[in-house]
Amino acid sequence: MHSDNKHRFTPLFIAIGTIVGICIGSFYASHFSGSRVSIINTGTSKVGYLLQLIDNNYVDTVNMNTLVEDAMPQILSELDPHSSYFGPKDAEEANEDLKGSFSGIGVQFTMEQDTVNVMSVIHGGPSERVGILAGDRIVTADTVSLVGMDSDKVMKHLKGVKGSKVKLGIKRHGSTDILYFTVVRSDIPVVSVDAYYMLDDKTGFIHVKNFGEQTYAEMLVALADLNMEGMKQLIIDLRGNRGGYMHIAIQMVNEFLPAGKLIVYTEGRKSPRSEFQSDGRGSFQKLPIVVLVDEGSASASEIFAGAIQDNDRGTIVGRRTFGKGLVQQPMEFRDGSVVRLTVARYYTPSGRCIQKPYEKGHGEEYENDLLARYERGEFFSQDSIHQKGEQYKTSIGRIVYGGGGIMPDVFVPEDTTAVTSYYREAVFTGLIRQFAFTYSDENREKLTALLTTGRMEKFLRKENLLEKFAQFGEKHQLRRRNLMLQKSRRLFERNIYGSIIYNVGEMKDYLMFLGKDDSFVIKAKEILDEGTSFPKKRNK
Repeated sequence: MHSDNKHRFTPLFIAIGTIVGICIGSFYASHFSGSRVSIINTGTSKVGYLLQLIDNNYVDTVNMNTLVEDAMPQILSELDPHSSYFGPKDAEEANEDLKGSFSGIGVQFTMEQDTVNVMSVIHGGPSERVGILAGDRIVTADTVSLVGMDSDKVMKHLKGVKGSKVKLGIKRHGSTDILYFTVVRSDIPVVSVDAYYMLDDKTGFIHVKNFGEQTYAEMLVALADLNMEGMKQLIIDLRGNRGGYMHIAIQMVNEFLPAGKLIVYTEGRKSPRSEFQSDGRGSFQKLPIVVLVDEGSASASEIFAGAIQDNDRGTIVGRRTFGKGLVQQPMEFRDGSVVRLTVARYYTPSGRCIQKPYEKGHGEEYENDLLARYERGEFFSQDSIHQKGEQYKTSIGRIVYGGGGIMPDVFVPEDTTAVTSYYREAVFTGLIRQFAFTYSDENREKLTALLTTGRMEKFLRKENLLEKFAQFGEKHQLRRRNLMLQKSRRLFERNIYGSIIYNVGEMKDYLMFLGKDDSFVIKAKEILDEGTSFPKKRNK
């Protein structure tokens, strides 16, 4: 056939091919339409197809964006207890405690009787500059009343873009008029090493609230200051510390370890083993240390405590930690929302993963684990703790366990000998806190002038506060019980005095007061003073 003839018949061939294709497609569509969904149903296409079906066919109008937002957490909850999703509005707020700063007005507040009460004003912050004082009540922000608003919504009105202004209406004790202050929002530092001081002439104490972006730098400052004051031994308090950034915990523990010591390693299905070792540059490699932990210590706290324990570098004192050994990696979507997906497990130097057991899709049971521990008596007796995990050995051969938190070297039980139903009701109803705040508010100027915690405590002991609280309680439907009041006297005084000191002072003042009869601190200091903070292998 000539070339010209070939070109002449090309359109005909294309037309025939198209018709045959349509016929074949129609045949399969009519005879195998039931298989179409089954093909689409495989893998991730099924979810997309379901959303398409709803959007195209559902009886009512559906906001597809809202549906997807609601579905994301549900999907992740089927994986593990720590994979999570944050929408665009929540993602930034979720990271705020770990960042070095946020933009706001520079106060710490609490909600008392539906009103925003300023607990403290950050030194050098925007509120201090315009004259807002601790004890002030913020009743309005611009034209919005804050009275009766929950604390999350209050935060949204007080925080804002750096440089923006907010006009605050303030009710001040002793004044009948509302005072107005215009505050220019600015960067407010988020401090995670929120207290450090010398317990005596040789024992330093550092309290770490979480592991944020600036925690390592803050710890170095604390160590330097304490060293200047003559520190020869150290207590690091990680109780209630829920964790934060893993690399910050690694940097911090590196300060106490000699070179070449394994700190932690991570490994996952798609994440090859990655090890982190000490570099030998730490300035406190031989400083005797004790680390305090409890059931609220988790994640990065457990990395820190596990590295100290497995390398036999110091003594862990307290109660079994939370047991979070899963590593989350944040993955951001274009709209600003974030998925924190578990990508690996972390392992302490001995090789143990201290993640406590969990069942997929049973998040509520997992969250209630601490309550279950309490009911088993685990907070009160070491014998109630059943170590079911595999045994591992520290660097000198001491046995430690995996599978559910870090068990301390020295157990400290929760003391309930002075607890009565009267005291428990006073705490749970918030009456102690309310009484302490009211008293602080009425005596703030007098208390602030006392300057030191010791002088403040001495003053409070002369104020007959236990009797004043009992009368306050009766006015608020807490029936007076004199025998229980006397039995719980020590707990009442500790709680009331401590709350007042916190209201008019700083976290440092509060912890210094509590530390005098804190069983954790007393035990830690005893170990340090005896020179036994460096573990030794026990002879069988």
